[in-house]
Amino acid sequence: MSRTSVGASVGTPGENPASSQTEPPAHRWWILALIGIAQLMVVLDATIVNIALPSAQADLGFSDGDRQWVVTAYALAFGSLLLLGGRIADLFGRKITFLVGLVGFAVASAFGGAASSFEMLVVARGLQGVFGALLAPAALALLTTTFTDVKERGKAFAVFGAIAGAGGAVGLLLGGVLTEHLDWRWTLYVNLVFAAVALVGGVALLKGVGRDRTIALDVPGTLLVTLGLFGIVYGFSNAESHDWASPLTWGFLIAGAILVSVFAWWQTRARHPLLPLRVVLERDRGASFLVMLISGAGMFGVFLFLTYYLQQSLGYTPIETGLAFLPMIGALLITSTVATTQLVPRMGPRPIVPLGLGVGAAALVGMTTLDLNSGYVTHVLPQLVIFGAGLGLVFAPALSSATAGVAASDAGVASALVNTMQQVGGSVGTALLNTLAASAATDYLEGKDAKDPSVIAQGALDSYATAYWWSAGFFTVGMVVSALLYRRGVQAPRSEESAPAVHI
Repeated sequence: MSRTSVGASVGTPGENPASSQTEPPAHRWWILALIGIAQLMVVLDATIVNIALPSAQADLGFSDGDRQWVVTAYALAFGSLLLLGGRIADLFGRKITFLVGLVGFAVASAFGGAASSFEMLVVARGLQGVFGALLAPAALALLTTTFTDVKERGKAFAVFGAIAGAGGAVGLLLGGVLTEHLDWRWTLYVNLVFAAVALVGGVALLKGVGRDRTIALDVPGTLLVTLGLFGIVYGFSNAESHDWASPLTWGFLIAGAILVSVFAWWQTRARHPLLPLRVVLERDRGASFLVMLISGAGMFGVFLFLTYYLQQSLGYTPIETGLAFLPMIGALLITSTVATTQLVPRMGPRPIVPLGLGVGAAALVGMTTLDLNSGYVTHVLPQLVIFGAGLGLVFAPALSSATAGVAASDAGVASALVNTMQQVGGSVGTALLNTLAASAATDYLEGKDAKDPSVIAQGALDSYATAYWWSAGFFTVGMVVSALLYRRGVQAPRSEESAPAVHI
């Protein structure tokens, strides 16, 4: 049964959607390539530095308690400023926002690579997050407005979804190679290469438009949501190093939740809302946002704890760990392509996304059986391939549905909200899973010889299994939520989807 969504008639102020229809750019596949490079740079930076942290810590001499800030500074700036970055892309143009984000990200990366102190490195990581918050939503908005043909859009989102789902694993591999064979600083310097290629392509291929002066920035809304998201991400980040009973944890979480609630109320009254509620309240789009939030939380159960397992339990090197994830990336790319080009156009997202989440949950349950005697080919590889196949059925269709049919004037903020959901989900998942895993290890060691290597190793396995079970639970919840919220049938094309190519 065909269907259309709420808000399908909403277009850019003063614009007749039908009159703005143009042929898609002839160089659109080159645009996809440069968008993919930029998105990969942003996504892998969430993990590429993790493997380099021990080397950076030894070089700069900061403590174990301080090292979390190298990761948290990026997550805080990126997660709290994404919605603002998306709206800036809508107001000032996606091309200029994309290019400014690229240049800023590259400069911040160079600053971090040259860091001579812990403080300098943390500031650089924060600046990466700031410019990443401009770059990521602009990239997805460019993809949304460039590919307007249904079949081509499916292929483009298959590639983009594969990058979104596998970028963390690519970061682990690249981080291992650079750290082992060059220096930890190259995990930051490598961004200069990505940014340079994308910048040249962006200047040559993207078309710009002037600022839409009929719309103003929602300053109160910007402050409310930025501070609210900061509080939520910071609160969950603190849960890793503080007790959940600490005011630095629950205090920031409560304050963040209140500010985000006030923001939602304000958006119903603001003349030029930062996040028009029509973007969120369309049923399929809202389902996709929730899927990105839930799957983002569960996905870290693999990237984080399977990395620990391979290195600490099986003795893999960083490079070997990164290579171990490659089959997962291959499976993800295959299923994301099949899902967006063959399955979703025929059946819609409702049967596909829940299936992917269910497959991912099954793989996570399988990972709970891994032990010190497990072999890669016989035990680890099958679970990784199954998990990658599940992710491919989730990310590309959800990304496409989250931005399908959105008005050209809202493409940036809709894209930002997708990234925000995944970022907040990742922060929640990392903090919660770390806490649960640590508690499981402590419970296992209670009453045992905590200095016995075999006991310590088994305690670690117990903690990993706990994280996998909870991650499987997240995916199961996502499966139920997506099955209930997505509508039946194939999404009908909308006028906005064929119009916005001129708004690049």
